[in-house]
Amino acid sequence: MIAMNKLPSVIFMGTPDFARVSLKRLAEDGFPIKAVVTQPDRPQGRRNLLIPSPVKALALELGLPVFQPGRLPDILAELKALAPDFIAVVAFGQILDRQTLDLPCAACASGAHRACVNVHASLLPKYRGASPIQSALWNGDRVTGVTTMLMERGLDTGPVLLREETPVSDDDTFETLHDRLAVSGAGLLARTLRTFDAITPRPQDHAQASFTEKFTRKHGEIDWNLPAEDIHNRARACTPWPAAYTAHNGNRLIVWRTRPVDCGAHGAAPGTVLEIRPGQGIVTAAATGCVAISELQRQGKKRLPFDAFLNGYPLAPGDRFDPHSSNKNP
Repeated sequence: MIAMNKLPSVIFMGTPDFARVSLKRLAEDGFPIKAVVTQPDRPQGRRNLLIPSPVKALALELGLPVFQPGRLPDILAELKALAPDFIAVVAFGQILDRQTLDLPCAACASGAHRACVNVHASLLPKYRGASPIQSALWNGDRVTGVTTMLMERGLDTGPVLLREETPVSDDDTFETLHDRLAVSGAGLLARTLRTFDAITPRPQDHAQASFTEKFTRKHGEIDWNLPAEDIHNRARACTPWPAAYTAHNGNRLIVWRTRPVDCGAHGAAPGTVLEIRPGQGIVTAAATGCVAISELQRQGKKRLPFDAFLNGYPLAPGDRFDPHSSNKNP
């Protein structure tokens, strides 16, 4: 066991901004971070410049050793020599092999069994896989959260250590919920590592597991034949990426902010603009109910509130959004 007055040492594995928040929290709390492992730099933008991951950028700022292996076995000897108490994994982007999973136990000079601990942005066993935050919004969940678990070879199947819930508001988007869960997950990771010996791991109920799919640009296409609540939930799950979109007269329109609104039994074809409602937006018919679009953008133009958008774009009651033409101007 690690002495109560001594924080355990950590090798941190992570890549995107969600993980950067956890690395920052561990460093601020004084955990000895022996190394950071992140994905190789990837070419981005029109010039294909190699851009470091958010985790690498922070690690360099903190003066921490950084590894960027194509495969984890390539650096196993170096990691083992560091003899970490824990490997903390947050949105790393590679599957950990058996030797790496066993490394904290095998490497410790004391022989004490430590662990690979993962932070996952759902209340496991719900939403295993790559897109738990977007899936919670897509499905209209009112509560979600973060989980720390012991890692094993299965996809998010390991025993649960700690969980923390957070409510989901009607105004939450992928961006806002992501940022809130990143902070929550960082705090939960620090608490898990600090109190690990007092936590009893609880096996997941695999019969209750659900799985997420990787989101693509196609998920952003608005299907006006859905109920208004579903359209709203799917749009906010795709904000800011891959971005919800529809089309009008062959022009792709990116939809940034929506809200279901009362419009009575409209009887109009789904996707029809019913009215421009002051203070609310472009009220559009869904299969049942209506959606008010309050912020949108024409492809290649500025993101604007609906009233400013309409000053420069001809859209009026009776017009119809056509999802089937959304891909004409990608």
